[in-house]
Amino acid sequence: MTLALVKRQVATNEIKAGKSVEKWKVFRDASEAREELGLQSNSLAVLDALLSFYPENELRQDAQLVVFPSNAQLILRAHGMPGATLRPHLALLVDCGLIVRKDSANGKRYTRKNGAGEIENAFGFDLSPILARSEELALIAQKVVAARSAFRKAKENLTICRRDVRKLISAAMEEGGDGNWAAVEAMYVELVGRIPRSPTMTDVTEILDEMELLREEVLNQLDNQSNSHFNSTNDAHIEQHIQ
Repeated sequence: MTLALVKRQVATNEIKAGKSVEKWKVFRDASEAREELGLQSNSLAVLDALLSFYPENELRQDAQLVVFPSNAQLILRAHGMPGATLRPHLALLVDCGLIVRKDSANGKRYTRKNGAGEIENAFGFDLSPILARSEELALIAQKVVAARSAFRKAKENLTICRRDVRKLISAAMEEGGDGNWAAVEAMYVELVGRIPRSPTMTDVTEILDEMELLREEVLNQLDNQSNSHFNSTNDAHIEQHIQ
């Protein structure tokens, strides 16, 4: 067991009295934070299965939060995931601090009940870390959602800007506007060619900045031509008036 895992277990024992969280809400947060936590989709399937063995909808500080399904039961709830796949994903959930193993002396998962039939002790997987880290998981999830939204907006802006530049260049070339439009088009093609198949936020932001500069340059050239044409027409009109 690593020092980090020991620290997490200590933190789990210090959950604020009376604290509770809706288990599927915190599961959704963990799902959003999956990449930040180093989890895979199968890890979430296993976590979903573990949470399904907890009978109540809320994880509470004053409740017994250890679930003790057999591997066969877990495999069934995880939609038939092979045992060889199940084990490493259980280990991932432990390593990232979402669950803690609470082993019995013989390594088996079971409960010990008192004379009244109440659970006195349970051995299996402790869900307390999820409760302890619920605020942290919610914060990570919010950041992931915000980053995803910003990325989507940046890609949309790049698509719109790219379409604008293409239309402006095509219009200038079709109308025979003054300027080296072939060179401008080559710059546009070079920019588009630099967009990766799976771009990052940095890729999109950098290319968007350059594409916006190119659009501004094209608009300036077209505006200058428009002003030049207006001035030329106005001069001819004045000359005719004098004559």
